[in-house]
Amino acid sequence: MMKTTRLYLITLLLTFLLLLPSATAQDYTKWGLPDGATMRLGKGSIGNIAFSPDGTRLAVGSAIGIWIYDVRPGKEKELDLIAGHTQSILFIAYSPDASTIAAGSTNDGTVNLWNAVTGEFQMTLEGHTDVIYSIAYSRDGKTLATGSRDYTACLWDAETGKLKTTLSEHSDDVLSVAFSPDGKTLATGSRDHTACLWDVQTGTHKITVKEHTRSVNDVAFSPNGETLATVSYDDTVRLWDAMTGQHKKTLRRPTDGFHTAVYSPDGKTITTGSWDGTVRLWNAYSGQHKAVLRGHTAPVNFVVYSADGKTIATASADDTVRLWDAKTGKHMTTFSGYTRSISAIAYSLDGGTIASGGFTEGRGTLQLWDAKTGAHKTTLSEHMRDVFAVAYSPDGKMIATGGRDGRLRLSNAHTWEHITTLTGHTSFIYAVAFSPIARTLATASRDTTARLWDAQSGKRIATLTGHTGSVLSIAYAPDGTTLATASADATVRLWDPQTGKHITTFPKVQGSVMSIAYSPDAETLATGLFGGNNPAVWLWDVSTEKHIATFSGHTGVIRSIAYSHDGTKIATGSEDKTVRLWDAKTGTHLATFSGHTGPVTSMAFSPDRNTLASSSNDGTILLWKIR
Repeated sequence: MMKTTRLYLITLLLTFLLLLPSATAQDYTKWGLPDGATMRLGKGSIGNIAFSPDGTRLAVGSAIGIWIYDVRPGKEKELDLIAGHTQSILFIAYSPDASTIAAGSTNDGTVNLWNAVTGEFQMTLEGHTDVIYSIAYSRDGKTLATGSRDYTACLWDAETGKLKTTLSEHSDDVLSVAFSPDGKTLATGSRDHTACLWDVQTGTHKITVKEHTRSVNDVAFSPNGETLATVSYDDTVRLWDAMTGQHKKTLRRPTDGFHTAVYSPDGKTITTGSWDGTVRLWNAYSGQHKAVLRGHTAPVNFVVYSADGKTIATASADDTVRLWDAKTGKHMTTFSGYTRSISAIAYSLDGGTIASGGFTEGRGTLQLWDAKTGAHKTTLSEHMRDVFAVAYSPDGKMIATGGRDGRLRLSNAHTWEHITTLTGHTSFIYAVAFSPIARTLATASRDTTARLWDAQSGKRIATLTGHTGSVLSIAYAPDGTTLATASADATVRLWDPQTGKHITTFPKVQGSVMSIAYSPDAETLATGLFGGNNPAVWLWDVSTEKHIATFSGHTGVIRSIAYSHDGTKIATGSEDKTVRLWDAKTGTHLATFSGHTGPVTSMAFSPDRNTLASSSNDGTILLWKIR
């Protein structure tokens, strides 16, 4: 009786939520914000996806939490964000009664259970010692299964969170888990090229199938429980007798390898996601290829059916989730706003736009955001690989981007048209900076050089050599008369930006110099150091080349440093996932901003001096009110 009452109340609450008025497009930029943050740009990088049991909602695991969507035809929209995670979420699963969402995080080996209606945290399951790769509920909702990089699968009591048993037959990562429809058998797929069948009640190993020649990255039972499908990086989907382990049939790739597979609820179709971005439908009995769904531009990592079999949802490395009509194959809608990583950010001259460089949609991109509303303006596919550096020209007319492909691209900041591409570096470009007084710019590269360029003609002015390690950061003095470079060789060098002549080298430090910034009065250089497990900010007197102060507190590499426009504050972003604010004169720690779930890669103060923007490998930008 109690269970019936609970299900009734949950249904009532869900009905109420779904009938709420449609939110404006950018409302979700303010959901689940950490203390001190005023807005979030981007939804983080995508994990996996799961339909609610009634098929009206879709949950999407991401680097910052679990996004809940209304997926009823014609009413598609964001409903909620279940935040509060400290790690990116790789896998999620709905309980059969729709009351709970189980989420596995990237690094800590734990599974968190959340109330699917209120978003409240319920409990943590601890037992694994490494990344959770897969989660599944038994059909009766009493048991939860997990697979991990620690080579084991675990069975848990879903009500109490107690660990029932640990399954330890595999000799490598357990990438996937699935319950048989009757809940009596668990299938596991592993990087050791095998799939195993287990007795859920006793934890006894029953069968191992060994014909795959590469990792088994997904497993799925047919709805009648008679067949097990295994998906491998050897470019095959193999079908097995679930009772005997005998091989029945093999589906072979028509174009590119398989990543995932799932049965339709009626058991007649197997749907696969492929590395080439396609979704393919196969006859589950004959193995004949039936149809292909095209639209994704990168590998399709996850495929799920709604319970009624009418809708297919797919999640891709192109950072989108798509819904398809399962009968016609027609594309219904796309959920976007996800970004794999953001490596650099910059404010436009008027403060109205934030430009971010990173990796999304399967390639290096420059994304432009409205700094007031959080609305996404456009995405430019600027580079083949990650964009590590972004800078606006002093007149606000150009944007420069540099990345993993070693190319420097210049674009019109208003029309977003490509102007020119500058080549010469032989490896990653880590940083880009425009001179404040001339139409020149400088780049820092992994190839141990910095280069000076004429921004109008694209001509290389000079190559700065002398560093013996990657040049990781670069900064012009505010008056444009000096250029500073920071390197993994533990040195800071000053250069004449007109001639490229080396001026001086500061005393060598212990560790890499990861980031660098000039004070607005050009009298001080702030550098982020990492060496001997002691990340710290060092301040240098530019005229005497002496170390004058140390700011300590971060527990990870300091990836970014920025001075406030009036020079009174220094902001630092670190791999410890925090942003710290310091008094630039006294070194007093003023504030710590926590909320990113990945390393903080870049920061920028707004022109109006009221806001600090920080970007992260979690695929988001957070805006903080610094007053």
